[in-house]
Amino acid sequence: MKPILSKKEQAARRQKIIRLVIVYTLLTFVALFIVIPFYWMILTSLKTAQQVDRVPPILFLKPGDWQFRNFALALQAAPYVRFMMNTVIVAAISTVGTIITTVLAAFAFARINFKGRDFIFMLLISSMMIPGEMFVITNFMTVNTLGWIRDQSFIDALAAMSFPFMTSIFYLFFLRQTFKQVPDELYLAAKVDGTTDFKYLLKVMIPIAKPTIITIIILNAMGTWNAYIWPNLVSPQNEDYRLVSNGLRNAYRDLAGQVAYNEQMAAALIVTIPLLIVFLLLKKQIMRGVSRSGIKG
Repeated sequence: MKPILSKKEQAARRQKIIRLVIVYTLLTFVALFIVIPFYWMILTSLKTAQQVDRVPPILFLKPGDWQFRNFALALQAAPYVRFMMNTVIVAAISTVGTIITTVLAAFAFARINFKGRDFIFMLLISSMMIPGEMFVITNFMTVNTLGWIRDQSFIDALAAMSFPFMTSIFYLFFLRQTFKQVPDELYLAAKVDGTTDFKYLLKVMIPIAKPTIITIIILNAMGTWNAYIWPNLVSPQNEDYRLVSNGLRNAYRDLAGQVAYNEQMAAALIVTIPLLIVFLLLKKQIMRGVSRSGIKG
């Protein structure tokens, strides 16, 4: 026989069920908002040009109607391999620069006592409230003053697309939270033994914060891969210097300005697949890094 629950226990059970229904309903709606655009991209990449323009739109295709030739046409319409190589190089340069500046700054704000430390850190954190688009003009003026826009070479293009994004206040805050979890006694004991700050950083702090640093590397590389506005702004003179995000954007227009949306969506899917693979392979490291940085303030 089932145990008889009291009215209080029954009410608590009903409240728990209602909370679960609400939570899973909200999660379902969020999942739909994420999945629907991705599904539409895949569906459009498998359509013919006539099917793309059809009204009302086609919401489902039979497997026999899938146009896989769109992917071959997408790769032929633009130097995809060159764009990929440019993106990998820019992502590597900006990520290495971001890790160096973030690790050094996070260690300084977490462990080194200097006058005005908390005030400076508060100013840096407050700058996160400023939209990134506000810095586009000043960054463009900076790289133009350095001569990375005029008579642009490949090295200039790499520098213009990489150097303005070798710092991140969010990643600084992210890593500082992990560094703050290391006990102060460990740092003081190392100082008593004559260990320098830089050696302590390399031997102790970085190994402990390895999951968080890996997370920063992954997120920064993904951000570079998806960047569009800034690379499109600083590398307009030579198509060979473009990244996959903006290089494939204008590669599917004919002389009349018409866009082959099926080929463009096929190219977008090709660009997205490496990110999905990276995320699926490294999702445990990302979750571990996020959880470690959020344990202690």
